Order: sequence, then structure tokens, then C-alpha cells
Amino acid sequence: MAKVQVVVTDANILINLVHIGRLSILGRLAQFEFVVPDEVVVEILNEDQAAALQAAIDAQHLARVSFQNTEELTAFTALASFLGKGESACLALAQQRGWWVASDEGGAFRREAQQRLGPGRLVNTPGILLSAIRAGVLTVDEADEAKAILEQHRFRVRFGSFRELLSG
Repeated sequence: MAKVQVVVTDANILINLVHIGRLSILGRLAQFEFVVPDEVVVEILNEDQAAALQAAIDAQHLARVSFQNTEELTAFTALASFLGKGESACLALAQQRGWWVASDEGGAFRREAQQRLGPGRLVNTPGILLSAIRAGVLTVDEADEAKAILEQHRFRVRFGSFRELLSG
């Protein structure tokens, strides 16, 4: 099976995975190859979070990526006029390279991602954890523990347990 490229957008996915001590999940999901744009790396200002991200990059759980051509930079510039730099970089790269986006952002970003990428090419933190359960990387109990930790950091989801997602 071919890998799907996933661009980790803004810092939200990365910070959520740092909070739960699970950045390594990104390197253990065989169906995905996670990358992080330089513009997102510089958004992580907390020293501990930045160190965790760098350790994950060093361990090859995800890779840094930069713009490679004028089309990517032009798309970034247009998006940066109404979105954050990290979000804009991720969406520009995803659109130009045919990748997916990993983000928990809603509103304008979500609408723009759906318009530019089409349906089904956006994954969020619960989606990553669900993929990890299905891949045998996490148990449901571990994912539910992660959910509880994220809720302590004001990250809310509309389900009680990952069991609900697996049975539905």
C-alpha cells in the first residue's frame, strides 16, 4: 500500500501529541508519512514542546519540509493574507503536492482546506489516535487516557470513548 503524505498543520496536532507524550505515534502509522513545514516548527515556542518536536524529527517520526517552487510559495502568500503562517504553509504544500492535512482547526481553515483539497483529506487529533488504535499502536484505554489528558488542556471532543467510534 502506498503511503499518504500528511502535513501537520499549525502547531495544534503536534502540541496535543506532546501533551500526551505520543509524538512517536506519527512514525508508527505505516499508512502515513507525517511532515512538518518550517513555518510550523518556528511556531512552537515552549522550550519543552520544541525539544520534543526536535526529538521526534531526529527519531524520524516525522520530517521537516520546505517550499520547493514558486507555485507553493505563491499559494502560501495568498493563504497567509487570511490564515496563520503555519496553517498557510501546510495548506499550500498539501494543495500543491497532493497531500493530506492534519489539523484541529475549524472555521475559515477547515472551509479552505475542504475547498482546496476536497473531502476526506483532513485528519484531526482524534482521527490520528483512532488510526493508532486500528493499527495496534494504541489500545482503546490508552487513547481514552490520552483524551482525558487533552481535555485537561481544554481540547474537547464530542464522544465519551474511542469505543464509540470503533463500534459506529
